[in-house]
Amino acid sequence: MEFQVKFDINEKIFLRNPESSEVGRLMVKKSIDLIYELGFEQFTFKKLAIEINSTEATIYRYFENKHRLLLYILNWYWSYMEFLVTFKLENVLDKKERLKIIVSLLTHEFTESTSQSDYNKKLLNQIVIAESSKVYLIKEVAKINKDEVFKPYKDLCGKIAEVISDYNPDYKYPRSLSTTLIETSHHQQYFSANLPKLTDASSHTNPEFTTLFIEDFLFKILA
Repeated sequence: MEFQVKFDINEKIFLRNPESSEVGRLMVKKSIDLIYELGFEQFTFKKLAIEINSTEATIYRYFENKHRLLLYILNWYWSYMEFLVTFKLENVLDKKERLKIIVSLLTHEFTESTSQSDYNKKLLNQIVIAESSKVYLIKEVAKINKDEVFKPYKDLCGKIAEVISDYNPDYKYPRSLSTTLIETSHHQQYFSANLPKLTDASSHTNPEFTTLFIEDFLFKILA
């Protein structure tokens, strides 16, 4: 099932809300395509301007720099993931099954988006796996954190932590475990695809490797 949703992104991330105009929405959509294709290091506003048939000056009216644009994209993704977790768990009462659903959401690829106006969630998911740490593993993280630009990520971690605590109320570190599940799922997906010798995955093992690993890790900790 595919959802078309909109989220209120922190206004301190952008100079002008890209959702306020057609060129702004196109800017975000094409930046997802380009960052996936080129990688964040090789992505530039000049290349993006060519893709949207506009100018760098136009892009700078929306975002101060490419780091802020990446932060915007990731905020949208984290908000979407929290929405998805809430939706998928809505009528599920079994506590273990609720955790399994979360693991599945964290470790499975999204399908290609079919709507021309929608962001490509499959590519966005791959960007999150490969590039998301670049928005917070930076010198000025404490400074920009004061603007609550990481709130959607924290909210997602908090949501998962609630489900962990519901499963095992005696476990003392639900939020830390929640963050670990998210980051480890990213690392294992990236390593198994690009540096498989850093994992126990191989071309001969189950393609659900990351899911199986995260489930094994999670339920042994909470046992």
